[in-house]
Amino acid sequence: MEELVIRDADVVDGSGDWSYRADVVVDGGRVVSIVKEAADAGCQRPEARRELDAEGLVLAPGFIDMHAHSDLALLRDPDHSAKAAQGVTLEVLGQDGLSYAPVDDRTLGEVRRAIAGWNGSGDDVDFDWRSVGEYLDRLDGGIAVNAAYLIPQGTVRALAVGWDDREATPQELDRMRQLVAEGMEQGAVGMSSGLTYTPGMYAKDAELTELCRVVASYGGYYCPHHRSYGAGALQAYAEMVALTREADCPLHLAHATMNFGVNRGRAPELLSLLDEALDAGADITLDTYPYTPGCTTLVALLPSWASEGGPEEILRRLADEGTAERIRHHLEVTGSDGCHGVPVEWETIEISGVGDPALGEYVGRTVLDSARERGESPWAVARGLLLKDRLAPTILQHVGHEENVRAIMRHRVHTGGSDGILQGAKPHPRAYGTFPHYLGHYVRELGVLSLEECVAHLTSRPAARLRLPDRGLVREGYKADLVLFDPRTVAAGSTFAEPRTLPTGIPYVLVDGRFVIEDGRRTDVLAGRAVRGTPR
Repeated sequence: MEELVIRDADVVDGSGDWSYRADVVVDGGRVVSIVKEAADAGCQRPEARRELDAEGLVLAPGFIDMHAHSDLALLRDPDHSAKAAQGVTLEVLGQDGLSYAPVDDRTLGEVRRAIAGWNGSGDDVDFDWRSVGEYLDRLDGGIAVNAAYLIPQGTVRALAVGWDDREATPQELDRMRQLVAEGMEQGAVGMSSGLTYTPGMYAKDAELTELCRVVASYGGYYCPHHRSYGAGALQAYAEMVALTREADCPLHLAHATMNFGVNRGRAPELLSLLDEALDAGADITLDTYPYTPGCTTLVALLPSWASEGGPEEILRRLADEGTAERIRHHLEVTGSDGCHGVPVEWETIEISGVGDPALGEYVGRTVLDSARERGESPWAVARGLLLKDRLAPTILQHVGHEENVRAIMRHRVHTGGSDGILQGAKPHPRAYGTFPHYLGHYVRELGVLSLEECVAHLTSRPAARLRLPDRGLVREGYKADLVLFDPRTVAAGSTFAEPRTLPTGIPYVLVDGRFVIEDGRRTDVLAGRAVRGTPR
């Protein structure tokens, strides 16, 4: 007898087609049968060792978070309710060009310092891997949800070239090609870049094109955080489209937003650019989070020249009065490339987390507010925080526009991604709320998307981008990564004031046919594994 039958569910199967009522049978980690309208058909209803009454609930494929920063959280936090409780059953890690494989002893230490604001220091993690394959093997030890991995181009550059602002030599480029090829052979699904983060930002287009050719040869895709989301956003998007078309590599645009005052109302221009490329045969997808503020590290705002050489060189420059004044001028007057070519507006920069608890008084306040309270300049506050906290502060950046958010999420190649940084006392609520916020706010309350459309954006579209032949749909033979939610009540519990509040209306989540959320509570099941790409 099969393990589980889910009775009388309203199945939204991820295809975008209309929902239907069915009994869905799960066994051996897969959907083994679907009996439509079983209650009304007068047929023999399927039986199983366990029966779950899903009356009033929607059954959908588990959600795929196309932009996650859980690279260490999945290892240190077996509970991982931040994602499991949202109905997420697969996360894509290795984002924004910086993560923890491939590394050697030198670059591991450098990367850990560089992205401590994203993932913590890692002092509570045993870094017993160096290669992509070894990291994926570590994930296979049992995690809350499944995970796929992108080779981080910045980490690759750090390993082959270092943190200097210069072109790679032919030998170094060959080494980077080799590292990317090895990562793809070991199971990565593609490559990411952080082209406003060091050292990935120092790569010219020709270098990126060569690495994308390697990625494409293995059937992977390129996922860039491109060179500007502000003053040069449209040019930066066009650059990525042209680069990947030259390399014949599929493109997935990370957190595809149009932010800052210069881009208010300009989402249609971006979508027109993408439509023209798609109609000409380009292979493009994108992801967004359903909120207006962004989230990054405070140090990321600095000009690229100030970040050359890595974390210790940044701290040295900040400590020097003359150099610090040059940094301030670039930030506040000319517009730092780290701040997307737009002069920083300190009233939009909210400190969301610090590494040193003694600095907790800054958290939840804008840099401008803290400066006024102390009778200091905003730059003095920001500089002091960076030095005292050794580059660890994370920020919310309140620079987005609701009309852009809604326009982009309607697009035909849109997928969902949280871009959720889990560190800090007051992280962005998208880390805990992205997927129920889509379903509750943008589907039920605003009607920006139909329920069937939205589920397809969060399931089958990302599965297709990841080339996963048995995920992203409720189909016989497919993996039983499933979520059951109440469409009348599903909502994000997380807010900017209480960002770690779990969602409501998602009582059941299954990974590999096993309940990780049951009756709205996290079980002790660790059914997640590494989902490896398959070279074509």
